[in-house]
Amino acid sequence: MTDQNTHAETFTALHKKGDPVILYNIWDAGSAAAVRDAGAKAIATGSAPVAMAQGFGDGQNIPFEMALDNARRIVAAVDLPVSLDLEGAYAEDVAGIAANVQRALDTGVIGFNFEDQIVGTKELYDTETQAARVAAVREGSDAAGINAFINARTDIFLKAAPDTHNDAMLDDAIARAKAYEEAGASGFFAPGLKDEALIARLCEATDLPVNIIALPGTPDTPTLAKLGVARISYGPVPYKQMLAWLQDNASKALQA
Repeated sequence: MTDQNTHAETFTALHKKGDPVILYNIWDAGSAAAVRDAGAKAIATGSAPVAMAQGFGDGQNIPFEMALDNARRIVAAVDLPVSLDLEGAYAEDVAGIAANVQRALDTGVIGFNFEDQIVGTKELYDTETQAARVAAVREGSDAAGINAFINARTDIFLKAAPDTHNDAMLDDAIARAKAYEEAGASGFFAPGLKDEALIARLCEATDLPVNIIALPGTPDTPTLAKLGVARISYGPVPYKQMLAWLQDNASKALQA
């Protein structure tokens, strides 16, 4: 098995503006192995599919220990870099965040999605507070001796309808990207952003590799690459498509 820091270095190197790494999000060891066999260079969980596959709703409703056990099994199943959707790190204070990051890294993962929404609400942490939280993730990673890839996520666009996305929101996102980078973030994740002009401006405005999620209505991979995107993920889309296939075929079998 490849050692954890080598996987971390490999994962970081995959993020290239204009040549995005594709992360087809998975939820357990079996789905991780299937995506590996399809040719993936790295594996990434999605918090929603992981929770839903275990009968929980998204938003840190799956117990942290259960999420860590699942991550541990995924890492053991695939000799690839594995990034964990850590949501809000299951903690509000910086000491708790750093401690939980160390526990997560003990599973063998090499990176995290870390969001700025206040879990369980419709609100976001203000930029200064979230930057301190990002710094705590970096502190926990450093304490564990792993140069983890911290994909700092903003929910500015996800919490607003695409037709309302505007320059003011983008300016807020750019300011957050700068603050999160200074706090130790490795990448910047803007789920829900679909407008090509806004995506291009974001990619130009930050040195961090930008992650866009391939939700319905999002530009295709070649277009995102031309805009400067460095990472494309799929979030809950694969799980929902699989579930729809399963239900459809089960219905046909049961009604035969």
